Amino acid sequence: MNTTTKATASKNTTKTLVINALFIALTLVATMFINIRLPLMGNGGLIHLGNVPLFLAAIIYGRKTGAIAGAFGMGLFDLISGWTAWAPFTFVVVGAMGYVAGLISEKGKKHPYLFNALAMFTALVIKIVGYYFTEVILYQNWIVPLGSIPGNIIQVVVAAIIVFPFADRLKKLAAKF
Repeated sequence: MNTTTKATASKNTTKTLVINALFIALTLVATMFINIRLPLMGNGGLIHLGNVPLFLAAIIYGRKTGAIAGAFGMGLFDLISGWTAWAPFTFVVVGAMGYVAGLISEKGKKHPYLFNALAMFTALVIKIVGYYFTEVILYQNWIVPLGSIPGNIIQVVVAAIIVFPFADRLKKLAAKF
C-alpha cells in the first residue's frame, strides 16, 4: 500500500468514525431531551425524536451507520436515564431498525422516495414487533405490551414526516463531500 492509499484509507476511516460518533450523539440527545411520556397502560410509550437522526444516518450513510446510531445512541439513553433493563433490547431492536432502514434505502437509487418510505415503514414494523416482545419478556404479560403500540407508531410516523422531505436531498449533498 503506497502513501497516498494509506492517507486516503486513514481519511475515510476518520470520516466514518466522526460521522458515526456524530449520529450516536444526535440520536442520544434527541431521545433524551425531546420526549414525551404517554400515559397509557404498560410502558405507555415514550415519544421522542431520536428516530429522526437514526433515519437520517441510515438513509444518508447506509446500514452500518444507521445500525450504530440506533443501537448505541438509544442504548446509551436507556443506560443513563433509568431504563437500564431496556438497554440490551433497545440495542438489538433499534440497531436492527437502523440496519434494515439503511439496507432498504441503499437499494433505492432509481426510486429513492419510494424506498425511503419503505425503509421507514419497515423500521416501524421492527419497532412494534421488537418492543412488543421486549415488553412480554420484561412484564411477563401478553396483553400489557399492546398499550405501547400507539406510542411506537406515533414516534416513528412523526420522525418519518420530519425526515422524508429532506433525506434524499441531504444524501445527495453528503455524497459531494
